[in-house]
Amino acid sequence: MVSIELKPNLSSCIETLSKKEYEQTLNLLLKKGSVDEALGERLEVLRLFLESTDFGRLRSQYEGYLTEGKKVTFLIYPEEGKVSYKLIVEG
Repeated sequence: MVSIELKPNLSSCIETLSKKEYEQTLNLLLKKGSVDEALGERLEVLRLFLESTDFGRLRSQYEGYLTEGKKVTFLIYPEEGKVSYKLIVEG
């Protein structure tokens, strides 16, 4: 099972990081030129996350932690045909 870790900060929000990760994964798949199931699954999870997430609501959940100097990590993973995430706050 694919699990994608993204760490937003005050200069790069979770939506920006997700889009960058999607583009990087797509570029890797295109460069490879062959079937790579792990990269394909990763790309699909990112696509679903980007299409189904209310990023405004999500940012409001974690930005306060960032302004307090805490570290925020999102684990994004597939779950029963959908995409889910876990928010981890440290510090």
